Amino acid sequence: MTAVRRAALLLMTALLVWGTAAGPAQAAGYRYWSFWERDGSRWTYATQGPSTAQPADGAVEGFRFAVSEDSADASRPRGAADFGTICADTPAVRGKKRVALVIDFGTTADAPSGERPPAGRTVCAVVSGDATTAEALAAVAKPLRYDTNALLCAIAGYPEKGCGEKVAASGTSGSGPSVGLLAGVGVVVVLAAGAVWQARRRKDA
Repeated sequence: MTAVRRAALLLMTALLVWGTAAGPAQAAGYRYWSFWERDGSRWTYATQGPSTAQPADGAVEGFRFAVSEDSADASRPRGAADFGTICADTPAVRGKKRVALVIDFGTTADAPSGERPPAGRTVCAVVSGDATTAEALAAVAKPLRYDTNALLCAIAGYPEKGCGEKVAASGTSGSGPSVGLLAGVGVVVVLAAGAVWQARRRKDA
């Protein structure tokens, strides 16, 4: 392979690597508590917030803390989600309803910096017949934290801070080419330039 062809190949490699590094940034997501309703044997993303939803007696409701772009890719609650199992030791009370709650605090990867998610829990809330899901949650998982727009920010005190903040899908707060990658591109460019210079020098000799 001639020096000129070698130089051209190195330049093409540099451009390819740079194009990959400077490509579209990683899709952003949001770190938040998603709200789910149990429909038969599967979870469905709730169509209304917990402060307005009024579950029936025997309902199973779920909450999952995670990073996701939107409801289409939101992580579902994990663990047992059967009303008979969750509320087995909670007797019915006249004039009240029982709501089974599945609370999934998520994974370490989705946790805010410096925080560790508690173990998930299931609990049976006994509340008034007209109680909302938020009221059922408050009865068994305080303290709850909301922002000024009534967005649920924390359940049982987790997380300690933050509320629906925008983060990279991987859980980091930024994206883009790494220093090491950019340095590698620089080396390839320098080598290519050197090869071109050598080729011209030999041609002129």
